Amino acid sequence: MTSGRSNWRARLRVLLAVALALGCASGVWAQRSTLKPPWNMYSPDTDVKLGKQNAQILEKRLPLCNDPKVDAYLTNLGMKLVAKLPTRGVQYPWEFHCVNSKEINAFALPGGYVFINRGAIEVADNEAQLAAVMAHELSHVALRHGTAQASKAQLMQGAAGIFGGIFGGSAGGALLTQGVALGAGGVLLHYSRSDETQADVLGTQALYDAGYDPRAMAQFFEKLESETKGKNPPQFLSDHPNPGNRVARVDEEVDKLGGVPQNARRDSAEFEAIKREVLALPVVKMPPVSAGSAAPAAPSGNFVNYEGGAYALKVPENWKKYEDKGSVTFAPDGGISQTGGLAYGMIVTLHQVQADGSEHALENATQALIQELATTNPGLKVTREPGPVQLNGQPGLSTYLSNDSPAGGQETDWLVTVLPPQGLVSFLCVAQKAAYPDYEKAFTAVLDSVRLQR
Repeated sequence: MTSGRSNWRARLRVLLAVALALGCASGVWAQRSTLKPPWNMYSPDTDVKLGKQNAQILEKRLPLCNDPKVDAYLTNLGMKLVAKLPTRGVQYPWEFHCVNSKEINAFALPGGYVFINRGAIEVADNEAQLAAVMAHELSHVALRHGTAQASKAQLMQGAAGIFGGIFGGSAGGALLTQGVALGAGGVLLHYSRSDETQADVLGTQALYDAGYDPRAMAQFFEKLESETKGKNPPQFLSDHPNPGNRVARVDEEVDKLGGVPQNARRDSAEFEAIKREVLALPVVKMPPVSAGSAAPAAPSGNFVNYEGGAYALKVPENWKKYEDKGSVTFAPDGGISQTGGLAYGMIVTLHQVQADGSEHALENATQALIQELATTNPGLKVTREPGPVQLNGQPGLSTYLSNDSPAGGQETDWLVTVLPPQGLVSFLCVAQKAAYPDYEKAFTAVLDSVRLQR
C-alpha cells in the first residue's frame, strides 16, 4: 500500500508540473495586450479606395527610388509582418514603395499603401529595426486609424448630412472627393497618442510573432530621439506624437509576450545588401519641402497656359502640374511636403455638385466644401467669411482660411469658388503665412486669367 501511494504521489507531482508548465505557457500568451480598434464610420472598402486615390497622387509627387530590388525586398519583409496582423478578414491590396528622400520617415495610407523613405532604411542598424518601423505603420492600417481619425473629425463637424445633400452619395464619397485636396498629410496621417500606443503594441506583437527581436521597436525610437537632439525632429516624429513612456510600454509588452525569443532574428544578409543598394542611389537634389526648410523659389513673372475641362488659366512657368481626376495641383519645386501635402501653390478642382437651383446654391456648396476640407484638416479655420467676387464675369465667393502648414507653422489659404453649369469649381491658393504676401500677387494674376467654359 505504501509503494502504491508513493507512485500515485509521484504521478500527481508530474501531472501538476505539466499542468503548471502548460498554464505558464498559455498564461504568457494570454497576457499579451488585446487591442480594440477605435470607432470608425467608414467601411474597409473606403479605406482601400481612399488609400489608392492618395497613393496615385503621391506616386506622381514624391521622388520614388524606382529600384525594383529595394521595392521587392520591402514587399517581402512587409508581407511577413502582414501575415501576423489581425485584419479581421479584410484583404488589403498591400503595396510597398521606397521614396528617394534622406528624411527619416515612413507612412502607410489607409488600405495598405506603404511609403518608406531611404532615410529610414539608412538609419536602421539592422533588419529588426526596419521591420519595427514597418510593423508600426502596418498596425495603423490594420487598426484603421486613418479613417477613424476622419470619423472623429467628421463627427465633431456634424457635416455628414450636408455632404450627402450637397455633393451626393455617402459621406465616404465626400471624403474621397476632397480628402486628397491638401495631400495625404491631413487627418489621415496625424494620429492621436492613443493611436500611437496601439500601433507600438500591435507592432511589437507582430515583430515577436514574425520571429524578430521585439525590443527593436523601442530601440528604433530611442535611436531617432538621440540622433535628433537639438535638431528639427524628423517628419516621422512630427506625424507620430510620442504618447509618453513609449519605450517603457514596448518593454512591458515584450515582458507580456514572454521576453525575447531564444532565436530572435535581428539582421540578415538581404538587409545589408539592400542598405548598400540604397546608399548607392543618387540623391534627389530638390526634395519636397519639410518642416523648418526654406520656402521654394518665388513664382515666376512669366506665365504658361493650362486648359482644363471647365476652365482655362495661366500659371507661373516655374510651377509644375500634378493632375488627377477632376483636380490639378500647381506647385513649385519644393512646394510639396514629404507626405504629399501642398505647402505652396494652387489646387483647382471641379466638383460634381447636385445644385438645388436656388439663389443660395453657390453659398451652400461653398460652405459644404469648407466643412469637408475641415474634416481632413483639423487645424483649418475660417479667418474671413465668404464674400462676393467676380471671376470671368461670373459671380463667385472669396474665403480666407488658416491651417497648419506642412512646412511648419501656419499657412494662409485663399479659396475662390464659382458655380458654372459643369459644377462647382474651386481655386485653393496655399502659402505659408509669412510667405503669403509674396505669393498673393501670383495668385491674383492666375485668377484674373481664368476663363470659364460657357
